[in-house]
Amino acid sequence: MLIQVINGTTREGRFSERIAHWVLDFARQYEGVAFELVDLRDHPLPFFDGAAPMWTPRQYTDEAVARFGRTVDRADGYIFLTAEYNHGYSAVLKNALDWTYAEWHRKPAGFVGWGGVGGARAIEQLRQVTVEFEMAPLRHAVHIAPEIYLPARDQADPTDTAVFAPAEPFLKLLTDDLLWWTGALHAARTRDAS
Repeated sequence: MLIQVINGTTREGRFSERIAHWVLDFARQYEGVAFELVDLRDHPLPFFDGAAPMWTPRQYTDEAVARFGRTVDRADGYIFLTAEYNHGYSAVLKNALDWTYAEWHRKPAGFVGWGGVGGARAIEQLRQVTVEFEMAPLRHAVHIAPEIYLPARDQADPTDTAVFAPAEPFLKLLTDDLLWWTGALHAARTRDAS
């Protein structure tokens, strides 16, 4: 099984790199499953102006979009990393989701958010959007509240994950739940394909 960690921010000075490092470092303890980072900086997409991907699955005229689609299509489940910008998630993540559709179908989605209320509003919006992709958004999420976010942001070493220790039980709960759903939905998709 492959779980992709989607880094949903691209702006300068983003905090998400610290979160991505922490999540991937934590994931090393799980055997029998691969975790990989998908950084939206590596997938610069045009502003969405194409045909509705629900009606034209995997038919992309733009190679950057096709490459992004092929990348996320390989995964069996996802952990979305999301900042909260103005009570919502980033425009770049919305754009990436809007360009695609079939790639996400019947796969589980977990969320790690940060911001004033631990990214709760951004995560709640993402849950609503992932339902439209017929994904299985998980109940459990990780909310990086200001008491963790602010000290982590000010650390000199961006790879030092010790500051996230108070949130680690929540990441374990999310990851364990995600792996259960990933296995169940992978088996169902395999059954349906045969």
